[in-house]
Parts: sequence; C-alpha cells; structure tokens
Amino acid sequence: MTNTKGYRRGTRYLFSRKFRHHGPLPSSVYMRVYRRGDIVDIKGDGGVQKGMPHKSYHGRTGRVYNVTPHAVGIIVNKRVGNRIIPKRINVRIELYFNKKNVIDRLQDRIF
Repeated sequence: MTNTKGYRRGTRYLFSRKFRHHGPLPSSVYMRVYRRGDIVDIKGDGGVQKGMPHKSYHGRTGRVYNVTPHAVGIIVNKRVGNRIIPKRINVRIELYFNKKNVIDRLQDRIF
C-alpha cells in the first residue's frame, strides 16, 4: 500500500485514549473556566473529534486569545523552515488543559 496523506495520518497512538479511560468525559472537563491570557497545553483526544487540532500542535503550549461557548482561540508558535510563526488555532474545550507549573509560578509572584 502507498503512504496515505490524510489529516490524521500517523495518529493511531497519538490520539488514543488510555487503557480503562474510554467512554464519555467527566462533566468537570466542561465546567472549567478559561480567560484571555491563560497559558494552556494542547492535548488531542480521540474521544472528541470535533474541533481537534492538527497533530503538529499536540503537546504544544499556547496562550488563549479568544473565548467562545464551546471552544477557545489559542496562539501557538510553530516553526516553519528557519522562522517561528505565531499561529492562531481554534480548539474545543475538551482538548486543552491549564499549564499547572506556570500557574503556580504566576501565583507566587502575585501573592
């Protein structure tokens, strides 16, 4: 067979759910509050296909610049050739998480 070139090529294990973690997501995932300026990690999840980012953004860290009811806009730096381009992508709520160590450091500075 020839090498396919689809949008989700090579993501069999990248987007798969962990063992014993299949099924619907807990409601706490949908109750999280995000604001502009938050630093988040992007992590694709095979259980949610809508609004999934491209595999090149999996594991990347970005900053929230736009918030909508079901998704957020995230600015992510992407290396293209010898330059770095800030890309603006829209990602569903279920597919990213707050960056914990950055939040702790920012709170230490504030208080």
